[in-house]
Amino acid sequence: MTTPAEFYQRHRELLDRAIEAAADRDYWSAYPESPSKSVYGEEAAPAGEAAFRALLGAEFPIEVPGATTTVSTEPGAYVSYPKGDPGDLVAAARAATPGWRAAGPQGRAGVAAEILRRINARIFEMAHAVQLTTGQAFVMAFQAGGAHAQDRGLEAVAVALAESTRIPAAAQWSKPQRGGDPLRLEKTSTVVGRGVALVIGCTTFPTWNSYPGLFASLVTGNPVIVKPHPGAVLPLAITVQIAREVLTEAGLDPNVVTLAVEERGDGIAATLATHPDVRIVDFTGSSEFGNWLEANARQAVVYTEKAGLNTVIVDSTADYRGMLRNLAFSLSLYSGQMCTTPQNLLVPATGIDTDAGHKSPAEFGADLGAAVDKLLSDPQRAVGTLGAIVNDGVLARLAEAGTLPGVLHPSQEIESSRTPLIVHLDVADEKIYTREWFGPISFVITTASTAESISIFEQTVGHHGALTALVHSTSDEVLGQVRNAALDAGVHLSENLTGGVFVNQTAAFSDLHGTGANPAATASLSDAAYITGRFYTLQSRRHVS
Repeated sequence: MTTPAEFYQRHRELLDRAIEAAADRDYWSAYPESPSKSVYGEEAAPAGEAAFRALLGAEFPIEVPGATTTVSTEPGAYVSYPKGDPGDLVAAARAATPGWRAAGPQGRAGVAAEILRRINARIFEMAHAVQLTTGQAFVMAFQAGGAHAQDRGLEAVAVALAESTRIPAAAQWSKPQRGGDPLRLEKTSTVVGRGVALVIGCTTFPTWNSYPGLFASLVTGNPVIVKPHPGAVLPLAITVQIAREVLTEAGLDPNVVTLAVEERGDGIAATLATHPDVRIVDFTGSSEFGNWLEANARQAVVYTEKAGLNTVIVDSTADYRGMLRNLAFSLSLYSGQMCTTPQNLLVPATGIDTDAGHKSPAEFGADLGAAVDKLLSDPQRAVGTLGAIVNDGVLARLAEAGTLPGVLHPSQEIESSRTPLIVHLDVADEKIYTREWFGPISFVITTASTAESISIFEQTVGHHGALTALVHSTSDEVLGQVRNAALDAGVHLSENLTGGVFVNQTAAFSDLHGTGANPAATASLSDAAYITGRFYTLQSRRHVS
């Protein structure tokens, strides 16, 4: 057995470095993002693929409290999973709480760091699981579903450890008394988790979006029930399996982390989210269910990441080709199935000044379509960028948007992928562009001026939400105006991206994801506010004899 304290000492250097990185906000990564043999060794890739294939066609080896049956809900029904009763899962989590609380913040962080180490050791197996269930290309699955997700998990561990140890666990208090001995008290402070936590996974990024909430809740003393999306169970099942192995090795109740699966349509997420003993809910997905959780899971603190109208303001540029290349990749990556993909591109009717000459909105739209075609001209490269369409809902939206007047760049089918659809709209078409069209669908929207673009941006994002915003301008005055508009709208802003950094990608330990300041999300990954609502600090005191 390895105690939680021993795990903490084993990983203390890593945890200290992670806390430092989260404070500095410079580049740092604990888990290599390259699937190269020179990084992970000659045998890692074939061993990981073999381990993944061994899972197919069988029941996933994991114990689930109260399980009496199995379900297979992923496309192709490759794996079946034990299905537990929601009440049994909550009861098991509650029973595991005292021992997990007693491990203390450092012990819990040590266990969490060991879980992440073992997840990283199975990164190739995880990448195949993510690729199978989400349709991402392998390299993206390895990076976003593997290394980057693990970095986000470690970031949450680091911030949670820092916040939950801000008040010292023990203190001596002495108050001088005139003419007598001072009053002396010994005080202890204990971090107590809010209660049972529920993580509701999404189908597109099951690990990247789930790890922050999972590890933030664990380190702050809460048992966690992990409820995957029915279409992407395997990556989170592997995660829970590893977590339970580490907890058992640490002499703790493995039901600190449990897996909740469902048949499609069962509604287990709603049942668990409104259970009186579930006190924390983390959710990524549709605005409809996210809003429902916020309104109905009243006994819990609810952290949601939902849909939004990610917006680009195009005013002018000193690198027209670089801007087009950057935008084309942002629109194409994973067939636009990212919560951070730009949807609304606002362009003044008078056009934009560029180093390649003045461009009208129609010329800009045509050039953007040409940049997309150039990026995706090699079918093999195109599939690697686009991945696969994740569900029929995306295809239905593509079909609907394809019937709109003003199509500048029709979507093309490449194997199981779709290229971006780009449609030209007028600013008066607000019923169209104020709706989120999740998938490879974007609108070039003609406004009266850049000033109107800024106003539309502030209004639509403030009302409907967004996770990303981007501006292209050579004017310091315009950049200042957009910065202020972004602050008022409550959204993170990128400026003049023309190189290898893209608006729909964020770096752990440096970039915040979501803000909580607009309707697209209630929190930011991973700042102090994302952590502190998950625990209380309770104090006891006594006289010093």
